[in-house]
Amino acid sequence: MSEPELTDLRHLGRANVIGAWRVGEVIVDPGPSSCLDELLPALERDPPRVLALTHIHLDHAGATGSLVRRFPDLEVWVHERGAPHVIDPTKLLRSATRLYGEHMGRLWGEVLPVPAERVRVLRGGESLGALRVAYTPGHASHHVAYLHEPSGRAFTGDVTGVRIDGACVLAPTPPPDIDVRAWQASLELIEAWRPRSLALTHFGSYDDVDAHLAALREQLARVRELAGRVDESAFAAAIRARVAASANPDTAAAYEQAMPPEQSFHGLTRYLSGSASTA
Repeated sequence: MSEPELTDLRHLGRANVIGAWRVGEVIVDPGPSSCLDELLPALERDPPRVLALTHIHLDHAGATGSLVRRFPDLEVWVHERGAPHVIDPTKLLRSATRLYGEHMGRLWGEVLPVPAERVRVLRGGESLGALRVAYTPGHASHHVAYLHEPSGRAFTGDVTGVRIDGACVLAPTPPPDIDVRAWQASLELIEAWRPRSLALTHFGSYDDVDAHLAALREQLARVRELAGRVDESAFAAAIRARVAASANPDTAAAYEQAMPPEQSFHGLTRYLSGSASTA
């Protein structure tokens, strides 16, 4: 496999919000169908063999069905918890529509089903060519990460957070199935790989792996505590202030688009409510 390459999908015309990674014949997280105009030219010149999904959230995987329809030899890799919703996205779309309402089409475009025979179900622990797979829940119960062993680069979806232009590391915690304890365990697993760099969907590649993971652990603890004692408005203001302290206005706008703070608040309050009920 060749060195990994990043395509900026320019979500809603903005740079550095969503990226699709390519490693040889594998695309890690193709992004939403609303961004296909940015991705397709390169794919049509050199069709991929695999779509390796870290998880099925629409900003990462919404274009999967559209690409499978366009490229008849594509195989889709996805965790066993996410596979049913790739094959039949009805429940996924119903849930996303509750969150995004009338903006669904503008944000994410068309979401098509994937034929079951095109899906390779993952559980974590697989070695598939030059890629190793780990089950990494926390941001989502169906999240996996991939280690490209030749380059030492780990493709981590959202489990290693949002970081744009080298600014602050944030923890994206949207509904419905945030699990902070599982997330911390997943970070330990990523760390045990000893990757040379982390490849994020939002956005880019970072070589300061130890510092990055430490910052995310600290941020996860901070936002969990914050969501337990303030309201949505105060939580969102605190996140925006943190971004503003480390980023220029264009980068701050990319953070806002990649990780709306209000969504992170609601994911954490849902998690905290569930934790309290099972304590």
